[in-house]
Order: sequence, then structure tokens, then C-alpha cells
Amino acid sequence: MESSFPFGVILAVLASLIIAVNALVAVAVLLLIHKNDGVGLCFTLNLAVADTLLGVAISGLVTDQLSSPPRPTQKTLCSLRMAFVTSSAAASVLTVMLIAFDRYLAIKQPLRYFQIMNGFVAGACIAGLWLVSYLIGFLPLGVPIFRQTTYYGTCSFFAVFHPRFVLTLSCVGFFPVLLLFVFFYCDMLKIASMHSQQIRKMEQAGAMTGAYRPPRTPSDFKAVRTVAVLIGSFTLSWTPFLITGIVQVACQKCYLYPVLERYLWLLGVGNSLLNPLIYAYWQKEVRQQLYQMALGVKKGLTLCRLLLSARDGGPEGPRENSYPIAVISHSHLDG
Repeated sequence: MESSFPFGVILAVLASLIIAVNALVAVAVLLLIHKNDGVGLCFTLNLAVADTLLGVAISGLVTDQLSSPPRPTQKTLCSLRMAFVTSSAAASVLTVMLIAFDRYLAIKQPLRYFQIMNGFVAGACIAGLWLVSYLIGFLPLGVPIFRQTTYYGTCSFFAVFHPRFVLTLSCVGFFPVLLLFVFFYCDMLKIASMHSQQIRKMEQAGAMTGAYRPPRTPSDFKAVRTVAVLIGSFTLSWTPFLITGIVQVACQKCYLYPVLERYLWLLGVGNSLLNPLIYAYWQKEVRQQLYQMALGVKKGLTLCRLLLSARDGGPEGPRENSYPIAVISHSHLDG
């Protein structure tokens, strides 16, 4: 992929937005963890960290795309860059899967959830997730069949990684994970429907006996809705890239690299921008924390403005007060 200034500008804007939005959500979730000490929020924080690292990783490609004339990059450096990009993307995808499993476990085993998913188990899951992610990202560096034999100096994903790597990731990782997502979602939807029917029956029984029970919406549907949106954005973002990569392996004469690297790869990376927006919109507690942070920033700016205005008006005050003092002192001297 040759360097392109418009593509470099788009990549720079996308990387900046990914870093800024995910860092903001990470701070909000960190404050929520400090308040509530929730294990499930640790997975949300890990997702924001993984997406932020992906933004940092792709920002290293911006310089190559914006340089004119194109500046060649060493193959080893390019391979390391793409390994970090792949590792961060894999961590983001695996964290989405972990969040789906966490919500599934909370609905499937509500009484035993806090016994099963304690702090130690959550930390072990996150540590294992990052280990697997870096093994996936750096796999082509240790397996020769996943590397390109020729390199022309311009750094891109398929300049150093062979489409066979995408084929392996799709067959071993992406599609099995997608099927697992669908299983989690269907089972969660079934359990949430059963809970809703039980609550409706209890409310009807309470109305018949004269006891009033205010209607409420089960929180299970909120978890199902969030998981559904995450799965949908994950599928729509990465499926075109992976399927087209498989077609490129099957059809060696088809030159699909420009479409893969210009558009479809960018669409997959854009999933790291959608994840924090989903949580900022769908999760009420995250939305409320962001609102409180915005109020705090507004109060801070107002206080700074008042301090600056007081400092600008400060020198005139002492001069007005010093003049009456001088008059009083002269009158005493005359007396």
C-alpha cells in the first residue's frame, strides 16, 4: 500500500478520536470502580484500555502515510507495528467476548455470580486475555508461512503478513467466537424472557390479592441489549475484512489488497471507536459518571474564570481604599 495523504489524514483523525474517547471512558469507569468496586466494570475498563492501545498503535502509521515522498520503513519495524496493532485488536475482541460471558454468567447464575466471578478470577481472566492477545499478534513473527516473502518498504498489514494469517484467525478465532456470542445472546434472551414472565405473574398475583407492586423493567434486558449492540458492532466491523481476506487466499489472481487495507481494515479498526460510544450511551452508570465529570469540568472552568476576573480587578481596589486613609491621616495632623 503506497502512502496517501488523504488516507493518512483519516487515519490520524480516527486514531485521535479512538485515544481521546476511550481514555475519557476509561477515567469514568475507573471512578465507578473506585465508588462501587464492581468486578464487571473491570472488564469494561480493560476494553477501553485495549481500544486506547489500538489507537496508539495505528498512530505510528500516520507518519508514513503523510510523508511525501514516501519514506521507507524497515521490515522488522513494520512487523512489530502490525503485531502490536493485531494484539490490541485481539485484546479488544476478546474483552468483548469476556464482557458477554460475564453478563451471561450474571443472568445464568445470579446467586452464585459473586462467588464465581471474584476479584482473583477477574484478574486471572484479564491477564490470560492479554497473554493470548500478544501470542496472536506476534504469531506471524515466529511462523514463516504467515509472513510475506517480499517487502517493498511501505508499511501496511499485508506488506508483512500473509493473507493465510487472516484465514487462520477467521477459522480458529473469529467465527468460533461469533458462534459463541450468538449462543450467549440466545440463552440470555431466553432467561431474560423467563424472568420477565415470572415478574409479570407475581405482579398479577399481587394485584389480585390487593397488594400493590410497582411495575419494573428487568435489568436482564439491559444486559442483553448491551451485549447485542456489542456483538452487532463487532460483527459488522470485522466480518467484511476477514471474509475478503479469505477470498484473497482462495483467489491468488484477485488483487484485493487496496480494498482490504484502504477501507475494510479501517472499518474494523473503527470498532474501537464504537465500543466506548456504546457504553457511553447504553450504560446508565457510565453515562451518569460522564455527566458528573462534565459538571466538574464546568465548575472548574467557572472558578478559574472568577479567579482571573478577581485578579484583574484587584490592583484598583487598594488604590481606592488608600486615598481615604490618606485624607484621614492629614486631618489628624491638622488637628
